[in-house]
Amino acid sequence: MENETARSETLIGLTAHYSPSGQEGEAAAWLTARMLALGYTRAFIDAAGNAVGILGSGPRQGILLGHIDTVPGKLPVHVSDGILHGRGAVDAKGPLACFTDAVAQIGAVPGWQFVVIGAVEEERDSTGARFAAGQYTPEFAVIGEPNRWERIALGYKGTAWAEIEVHTPETHSASGAVTACEAAVALWQQIQGFCTEHNAAQTRVFDQLLPTLRGFTSGQEEFAQWARLRVGVRLPPAFSPQQWYAKLEEICGTTAASINAAVTPLGAAIPAWTCDKNTPLVRAFLAGIRAQAGTPAFVYKTGTADLNIVAPAWNCPTLVYGPGDSALDHTPHEKISLHEYLQGVEVLKTALTKLTQP
Repeated sequence: MENETARSETLIGLTAHYSPSGQEGEAAAWLTARMLALGYTRAFIDAAGNAVGILGSGPRQGILLGHIDTVPGKLPVHVSDGILHGRGAVDAKGPLACFTDAVAQIGAVPGWQFVVIGAVEEERDSTGARFAAGQYTPEFAVIGEPNRWERIALGYKGTAWAEIEVHTPETHSASGAVTACEAAVALWQQIQGFCTEHNAAQTRVFDQLLPTLRGFTSGQEEFAQWARLRVGVRLPPAFSPQQWYAKLEEICGTTAASINAAVTPLGAAIPAWTCDKNTPLVRAFLAGIRAQAGTPAFVYKTGTADLNIVAPAWNCPTLVYGPGDSALDHTPHEKISLHEYLQGVEVLKTALTKLTQP
């Protein structure tokens, strides 16, 4: 167990540097210094604040992109019985440290350069990934998210947010007229009803529309009432953000003439993304998992990740990999087994070696 702790120094050190979105600077500085100590050719913090390490100088490029930020909520960092506890141990410093150590242990490969990126702000608006998407032209990319060491993720759902604002004339409470709040609730029920109908034909959750109501405010002015809904959705590959907004507009258009309902998109909507399963990249990871006596499995996630940002831009074989139990993401119980972490490092070493060998 002491040996596992010593071999997990990158993971433990990175986790010890608390880095909620917007406060990644200290962790990024620590990671780039660690990369140089491990023998990386170059390590630096780029214009977006991402921690970047490059090992090798060949013209062919493979990228391993994780994220260095976490959700807020500082947790005590400690190792107990081979388990590392702390914010980010799973999501997603486990995968990022795994990338860092695996590349360092492989070393320079003739003709290739490995680029390891600790992206900032993944938990907010993916500022780091959006910047990195325009900086590199890799032949393959691995995105770091926890899905357990023996599993490969091949898809993440999209996401879209909107505000729906409803206005109705001011009336006496005894009039029986529909209030703005009642009209807003009815619209939300219609949205739910549409999604339920759509999902009835979809056996996989990955292919379903998953709406969520995350805000409800209301008030009144001199001659009008208003209510606002903040509505989000997790989108499957077959349903684009544009289709979702069009459906919301259609639903809002069914209200009575006395009710005015308007849809305003919020933030940058992100389409779903699925990775090709039949690639040398996937086969290399299958071999890496089997080499560690694991039984490989594929997963398709209901969340959204930096995969959705960089994969369309890089247009190369891509997958998502990383040790850790994603059920612990964002919870006060975040922890990762050092043994699983080191298995992930070995999987990566085997996979990357197969991908870059002559």
